[in-house]
Amino acid sequence: MNTKKPPIPVPLLMLTGIVAISFSAIFIKWSSAPASVQGMYRLLFTSLLMVPFVRPYSGAASALSLKDWLLLTASGCMLALHFLLWMGSLEYTSVASSTMIMALEPVFIMIGSYILYKERSAAAAIAGLGVAIAGVVLIGWGDIGLSSDNLKGDLLSIFGTVAVAVHLLIGKKLVVRMPSYLYSLFVFIIAAAVFALYNLAAGIAFFDYPPGEWGIFTLLAIVPTVFGHILFNWLLQYTSATTVSMNILGEPVGACILAYLLLGERLSGQQWFGGVLVLGGLAFYLYMGARSAAREARRRDSREQEARTLPENAS
Repeated sequence: MNTKKPPIPVPLLMLTGIVAISFSAIFIKWSSAPASVQGMYRLLFTSLLMVPFVRPYSGAASALSLKDWLLLTASGCMLALHFLLWMGSLEYTSVASSTMIMALEPVFIMIGSYILYKERSAAAAIAGLGVAIAGVVLIGWGDIGLSSDNLKGDLLSIFGTVAVAVHLLIGKKLVVRMPSYLYSLFVFIIAAAVFALYNLAAGIAFFDYPPGEWGIFTLLAIVPTVFGHILFNWLLQYTSATTVSMNILGEPVGACILAYLLLGERLSGQQWFGGVLVLGGLAFYLYMGARSAAREARRRDSREQEARTLPENAS
């Protein structure tokens, strides 16, 4: 795991990303455009915002190997699949249910990180994850599977969660070899192209949408994508993929509060209690992760100190 420190404390950056990404479901619910169109313009507009700042990374782009480009393509396809499935799920089920299921992402990330990168999590940290997931279950328990539409939305969200977990695991491998900004830009462009091909093949209109829809496409690009996904990709340089994915556990809480205020979706006492458990479990996980990173840093410093003193003693 990388133990570099970012210029801004990780918990503050994570909170910013959680708030931003919580607006995603609200904007999607407000839109009547197909999910594939929302996803295409969300990623296209984000890419256009990023392109003017890509020049410092031109050298890194030219150094990418064929294997890197294949991994970028795979990551972009998984991101497009995630948006298509998860955004589509909101047409059939509530914000609480869909975001609750997507919050199970750390389970897939933890398994994948262990298999691919041999990353281990402390038992106490896993306990925090369990508490947070229990809270997420309470949030969405009230309306999961109440009808065939609810069930369809739940299944779409599950498969979308698997897709974004694969996307994050590929990203963890790539950001150690290339700037996270460049990684995000290329992945967004590839995912937008995948959506364009999908819409073209399905005969879905590209431009026949009212001004309000274009405003929503723009908000989706700026708020949850720039201040959510890009920020989380950038954080992969400083912490594990499992820790980054834990941020998703905060999304159901923020999304449910916003859905209550902006969409009139009512929450039961059980769901509010679940939100408290999510935040508590997330805070405990991050605390234990920080303690583990601090111990690892001290051990590394001790080994480096011993390595420096050995030549001195030998002389």
